[in-house]
Amino acid sequence: MRFLFIFFVLVPLGEMLLLFEVSDRIGSLTTLGMVVATAVIGVQILKRQGFATLTRANQKLQSGQLPAQEIVEGMLLAAAGALLLTPGFITDTIGFVLLTGPLRRQIAGSVVRSGMVKAMGGSASGASFNQWGGPGGERRPEGSNVYEGDYYEESGSLPKNGRNPDVDSDKKDQ
Repeated sequence: MRFLFIFFVLVPLGEMLLLFEVSDRIGSLTTLGMVVATAVIGVQILKRQGFATLTRANQKLQSGQLPAQEIVEGMLLAAAGALLLTPGFITDTIGFVLLTGPLRRQIAGSVVRSGMVKAMGGSASGASFNQWGGPGGERRPEGSNVYEGDYYEESGSLPKNGRNPDVDSDKKDQ
C-alpha cells in the first residue's frame, strides 16, 4: 500500500516540482521539447529492445526451453515504455534504466531466481513445460519419479478388493 502511495502521489509531485524548476532555469519551451524528445527517443529504443527480446524468447521456445528471463524482460520493457511516455524527468530516468540491456537482464535474472515468477503448466500452443524446462517432459534427470499418461475411471471395473487382475497377472509373469 505504501508503494502505491509513493507511486501515485509522491512521484507526480516530484515530477511537477522538477519540471517547474527546470523550466525556470532553461525555459518552458525547451523543457517541453526535452520531455517530448525523451519520449520519442525512448520509444525508438524500446522498439529495438522489444524485438531483440522477442527474438531471444522465440529462440528459447524453438529449443524447448521456457523463456522466463525474456518474459520478465518483456514486462520490464512494458513498464519502461509506460514510464517514458509519462511526462517528467524522474520517470524518464527510471524508464531509460529499464531500457538499458545489461541492467534490465540483471534485474530480470534476479526476479526469476528469486522465485517471484512461477512457471505455469500448459500454454496457448498446447505444449506444457515442466520444471526441467522441456516441452512435454523431455530432459528429465535420471531417477525422477515423474510419470506421464492419461487415465480415466470406469465405475465398477475393479473388484471390491481394489486390485486389477489384469495388472496383477502381468506382475506375476515378470
